[in-house]
Amino acid sequence: MAEINTSEKSGSRGTHSNKKSTRVDMTPMVDLGFLLITFFMLTTTMAQPKTMDLFMPKDDGDSMSLPAKKALTVILGPDNRIAWYEGIGNDPAIPPQVHYSSYSNHAGIRDIIIDKKNAVLQAFHKNDLMVLIKADKSSNYKNVVDIMDEMLISQVDRYAMVDITPAEEQYFK
Repeated sequence: MAEINTSEKSGSRGTHSNKKSTRVDMTPMVDLGFLLITFFMLTTTMAQPKTMDLFMPKDDGDSMSLPAKKALTVILGPDNRIAWYEGIGNDPAIPPQVHYSSYSNHAGIRDIIIDKKNAVLQAFHKNDLMVLIKADKSSNYKNVVDIMDEMLISQVDRYAMVDITPAEEQYFK
């Protein structure tokens, strides 16, 4: 593994100190390094991707029979704006009462979701709130992620991403 060269120069005059050169063989250390790298590469687990489960409603028409008192519709609009109304909004005879909100901590969409959740819990004695999330074409992906985070923070078990109607697109114009 290590060698020491002890050859002396002949024919030199006088007394000189003997200088010995050392040479260390690094081959075993390199082999050990590669073995350790290989061991740790094969035994570590790769980072698992973090995903969020999203269940879309069925496409067979009105498969989701949902009372209007158990529903809250949230519409994501441009410039981080939010429109919301109670119910599903599918009755043309009774148009929904549209309100506007924001993502702020005080009097924002979280407070609205929690208030509606508590109202459904008191009326039906069960956590049956269903939030319908509709995104306008001009809303951004960050708004969708933010509203999904609000669903997790507010502990809403049932929510769905639904297509926005042309009438609802007009709420932000």
